[in-house]
Amino acid sequence: MQKKVQIISDGSQDLSPELSKEKDIEVVPFYVSFDGENYYKEIEEITVRDFYQQMVDHPGIFPKTSMPSVQDFYEVFEKSVKENIPVICICITAKFSGSLQSATTAKDMILEEYPEAKIAVIDSTFDTVLQGLFVLEACRLRDLGLEYEQITEALLSIRESGRIFFTIGSIDYLKHGGRIGKLAGIAASALKIKPIITLKEGEIFNSGITRSRQKSMQKVVEMTEKYLDEVQAKPGEYSFCIGYGYDYEEAVGFREMLKDLIRERLGIEEIGIYQIGATIGVHTGPYPIGIGIVRHAEV
Repeated sequence: MQKKVQIISDGSQDLSPELSKEKDIEVVPFYVSFDGENYYKEIEEITVRDFYQQMVDHPGIFPKTSMPSVQDFYEVFEKSVKENIPVICICITAKFSGSLQSATTAKDMILEEYPEAKIAVIDSTFDTVLQGLFVLEACRLRDLGLEYEQITEALLSIRESGRIFFTIGSIDYLKHGGRIGKLAGIAASALKIKPIITLKEGEIFNSGITRSRQKSMQKVVEMTEKYLDEVQAKPGEYSFCIGYGYDYEEAVGFREMLKDLIRERLGIEEIGIYQIGATIGVHTGPYPIGIGIVRHAEV
């Protein structure tokens, strides 16, 4: 039986290689560099754990990432197109990266050579673990038997529901990566503050500051509860996960802070914990922690 749809994502999705393989997701990796000259494919040539270990061991070094090339996307698209399999490619928010443009250019090149090909390139308006939830939702719809056009339409209908609420260990990486300008008010403090950041509809926003890590994580829990109130969330309506950087044990503790709320409000017994990859880690440093949430599409 021929596959109905191939789900593809750039490497910002931050699902583990094992989960990506299990769900039949083709991943087009980002590249990461610690010296600005030598770039390595994330996951394939440098693991996420090694990436964070380098940051922890060398705190004065600020790594960089580079988006997948047009050729990278073209090669992955062509594999499915040659088998007449429709492609849905989900990319990191265009406001953070040119990955979407690379994928769109690759799509145009494919269509010149294979005019009958079906390729949808979607700006998720998300990144990292929230993009991962969005990709998993695409897989859920595929596995329910929806057609290519139906999946695309359903995904577009839920984008505005996606949120990331998170905190970081230091603002140094945001400053160095040029993201601080998007977070008005954070740069004003010279003290070791812990910013709270929200991502929605492709943009990041300053949601306050605290003076301790524990308080910042508690603030994320409070923001999660407030959002659930705003959308009047009911069990079974949303996907939810925790994202973390270097410290898995901290993420497990953070899950304990959230589990009762998420069980009661969303009906989720086991909260997924996903590691935030290099694409976002270069801007957050090694200690991001937070949550991703997005509504399920109605089918």
